[in-house]
Amino acid sequence: MPLKVAFQMDPIDRIDIEADSSFRLAEEAQARGHELFYYTPDKLSFREGRIMARGWPLAVRREKGNHFSLGTEQDIDLADWDVVWLRQDPPFDMGYITTTHLLDMVRHKTLVVNDSFWVRNYPEKLLVLEFPDLTPPTVIARDLDVIRAFKEKHGDIILKPLYGNGGAGVFRLDPSDRNLTSLHELFVGINNEPLIAQKFLADVSNGDKRIILVDGEPVGAINRVPAKGETRSNMHVGGRPEKTGLTPRDLEICAAIGPLLKEKGQIFVGIDVIGDYLTEINVTSPTGIQELERFDGVNVAERIWQVIEDKRA
Repeated sequence: MPLKVAFQMDPIDRIDIEADSSFRLAEEAQARGHELFYYTPDKLSFREGRIMARGWPLAVRREKGNHFSLGTEQDIDLADWDVVWLRQDPPFDMGYITTTHLLDMVRHKTLVVNDSFWVRNYPEKLLVLEFPDLTPPTVIARDLDVIRAFKEKHGDIILKPLYGNGGAGVFRLDPSDRNLTSLHELFVGINNEPLIAQKFLADVSNGDKRIILVDGEPVGAINRVPAKGETRSNMHVGGRPEKTGLTPRDLEICAAIGPLLKEKGQIFVGIDVIGDYLTEINVTSPTGIQELERFDGVNVAERIWQVIEDKRA
């Protein structure tokens, strides 16, 4: 049965159709006969008891520079739709959090993917704290003395904003680095949030593996190798995707976290693994399905839609 599907996402005219996961999900939905609607997060609203979105009927096609068409702008009541995709990118700020509260009001009638309640309560760098035996030594703090003591203990660390994304604001502080105090001053001058620090993992030079899970089950992985002279492997900052497979340790990590992801309605998840350690569980707007499809021929979008269609049935 065709579904009515609304995409809450960043401006569609700016996406890279060769890499964007939201585009691939929309493309697969369209091929399966589903009706598409698109709106940006700022067009989501609460109006006298109803959760409304102002946007456009959407058609997509794989043509660079001509990859979408929009119908007539209109208001829709999200309670009348079968599926809403929560697909805008972080930062995970109060604007983002507010959209999850609004979508919570329709999630018992409309399938929100990923489940908005648990996206809000399990942001990327916090859900991993539930699994300390899988993660590198980690500290979350705003107190400089706490972070300094962590660095003195581990020597070589990564320091980054707790709610950052795409590799922005990520610093490696090796044993000879003297910039911790200055960086702390910079970060605390920007907002009131804590910082996260982790022990530096030398294995990152071999790549930061992105593993895709669908409804709690691993379906494949890509390896993201940092550019020369870079610590960060994010593709936004020059990381190179490579074909890779799943190791016994990868499968052990997935088996440990998969049941919780499935239970909490996190249908499309991308986890980051460096060496033997889990570093992030990405639930807000995961990427990587187009790269995995090119490398391994795995149609992740099809698997995701099969799960969604089964849940709606």
